[in-house]
Amino acid sequence: MPRLVKVLLVLLLVAAAVGAYYYFFRRAEQQPRDQLTLYGNVDIRQVHLAFHATGRIERLLVEEGDRVQAGQLVAELDPVRYQANLARAQAEVAAQEQVLARLLAGSRPQQIAEARARLHAAEANLKDLTNLYRRNKELYQRRAISSQRFDNIVAQYESAVAAVSQARQALDLALEGPRKQDIAAARAKLEALRAAQRLAQRELADTKLYAPGEGVIQQRILQPGDMASPATPAFTVALSNPVWVRAYVPEVELGKVAPGMEAQIFTDSFPDKSYPGWVGYISPTAEFTPKTVQTPELRTKLVYRARIYACNPSGELRLGMPVTVRISLKQKPSAQRGLDNPCSGK
Repeated sequence: MPRLVKVLLVLLLVAAAVGAYYYFFRRAEQQPRDQLTLYGNVDIRQVHLAFHATGRIERLLVEEGDRVQAGQLVAELDPVRYQANLARAQAEVAAQEQVLARLLAGSRPQQIAEARARLHAAEANLKDLTNLYRRNKELYQRRAISSQRFDNIVAQYESAVAAVSQARQALDLALEGPRKQDIAAARAKLEALRAAQRLAQRELADTKLYAPGEGVIQQRILQPGDMASPATPAFTVALSNPVWVRAYVPEVELGKVAPGMEAQIFTDSFPDKSYPGWVGYISPTAEFTPKTVQTPELRTKLVYRARIYACNPSGELRLGMPVTVRISLKQKPSAQRGLDNPCSGK
């Protein structure tokens, strides 16, 4: 009797092996030739969301489990210091703009008229002293006046000549206006102050924290009143739309699939529902099939990692979920699909 049981067990094992062979391999051979079936998982995509500025947290607007959209405000820092810094930068820019405008405008008409009047007055004084100098020079040569008196007249004459020269140079400066170097220096300082103003505006904007994409708040790490910094995340966000499916293309099928080809994604959770997607990336290097991928192929065969995009507005495709991807081989790939926004038009 025991021997008969052993024989039956051996026959059962052989039958099971034959059945598995036909189930896995024959089934794979019977798959449509115009369709490629891949196996993989939904990639886990997380963002550790942190402020780019430092300061005390004033408000946190979302809780764990909340769904967020791209660009949604989720938290704010106390902005008082950054607002004051921006106001100071704006005032410095305004003051330097006035300095540059004054230099570009040059001398005022009143200043030019004043310099011209001073020159005329100096020339008139020089003319009188020139006549006085000539008359007293003749008297001095005839020894009709003393040397001291003539020396005083000479000193007055030379002083008048210098005054005319000084007045003429002042008029030339008024007509010419500021130096080009002074204008260039003022313009460069204004640009530096404007750059500081833009930086102050950016720092003020960084007191607000926005969601980078559609997803779910997995963890709220900080609380209102905590000190935030770029090195300390405030939230952990799981990006859920679009999702990335990590699948593997066998080496023998590599020439049949290309980026841009449409795909259908299936899960065990919703077996009667398919999710539209498309191939976004195929790795240029080969690797051995990961043990987490349950395929009917031998695990020692080389495969190429592929990324399939899929829109997930309802959140039914969960991160880490095993999926089956089917790609029709009758289509032509569209290289532009999903380059800017994978879910545009979906």
